[in-house]
Amino acid sequence: MGLSTLLAGGIALLALPAFAGAAEPILQTEQSDVATLPAWGPHTILVVDAVYTHNKDGRAYVVDADKGKLLGMVQAAYNANVLLAPDASRFFVAETTWARGNRGERNDLLVEYNANTLGITADEKLPSRALVTPKRNNLGLSADVSRAYVYQMSPSNAVEVVDTKTHTVTQTVDIPGCALVYPWGNDGFSSLCADGTLANVHLEADGKPAMTHSPAFFEPDHDGIFEQSPSSSKDGKAYFISYSGLVYETQLGAQAVVSKPWSLQEGAGLKAAPAADKPLEVTWRPGGWQMSALHKSDHTLYVLMHRGTFWTHKEAGTEVWVYDTTTHKRLRRMPLAKASTMVGVTQDANPLMFTADEETGDFIISDARTGKVLRVMKALGTSLIFTAAPGE
Repeated sequence: MGLSTLLAGGIALLALPAFAGAAEPILQTEQSDVATLPAWGPHTILVVDAVYTHNKDGRAYVVDADKGKLLGMVQAAYNANVLLAPDASRFFVAETTWARGNRGERNDLLVEYNANTLGITADEKLPSRALVTPKRNNLGLSADVSRAYVYQMSPSNAVEVVDTKTHTVTQTVDIPGCALVYPWGNDGFSSLCADGTLANVHLEADGKPAMTHSPAFFEPDHDGIFEQSPSSSKDGKAYFISYSGLVYETQLGAQAVVSKPWSLQEGAGLKAAPAADKPLEVTWRPGGWQMSALHKSDHTLYVLMHRGTFWTHKEAGTEVWVYDTTTHKRLRRMPLAKASTMVGVTQDANPLMFTADEETGDFIISDARTGKVLRVMKALGTSLIFTAAPGE
């Protein structure tokens, strides 16, 4: 098309601006640096996202819950387990990768991170780990953080004992018929067993494990125990919660003592819920993933509750019920605007409570004393399953 044609069509050619040939600005060279997180406070927490839609891309977020601000993130690949040291100086991630992405040599790893720089301070290859959906008690820490316990199932049920100073596996302890780790003190852990007992392993001075079993205290086929039941390695207290809502207060140790159970429903003034013998009776029941949380100094137990039949133990909670673990009475009930499969609490004198919207990935931060929502972190993750706070 010629110039005359363009002019005839009403289109005029404009002169190029005078600055068209000017030199382009010189851009500043990109600078790299290493940032350090602010000092951890009681409301700085880890939030674990299993990313179930593509769970080889799991991650752990560092969150300032006072500001509702994401501070950092590390990978936590494929059904990882995450634990924060009580003093929040470091945290541990047990994860699994393959040399060629989805195949090749399998690497089961225990990674230690500096909590302030998020730099890796140890990256240890394990003999194995249980590659199942993330359960808090697949990984445990002794009270003094000198040992990490990694539950594994290859070829049979066992626990890898890791020295966190030398970053070496010191021994493998067989726990036939039992699973998970509930640490107590600096040199022991307990595991839940298929016969309804607790296996209690004491690592003696000569390094040999000594095992005892408690009497059977629950019937797995009749009223199973939530694997995510809360415990404290420092004082050895555990609160094993059954599907029907019975709470077995336990003093963990070489000779674990399980107290007579009390009922969540009776503590709230209701009739105790039936177990598998009456599976269709609808009542208030515990349920979820991280379905309970313990505030140690307040002696309060937070439990996600929903209305349902016996086999609804994975249902999201529509309310949080808070109990005094001394009197076994419900102190308050807090309805949730969004049903949640997880509940967490901080351990300070003004605790925060955490729940999540499973559909949107919103992370909800509330006042643990009133249930009032303080702030919402929109779409923080895909599958938010549990939290870890300093001092837990």
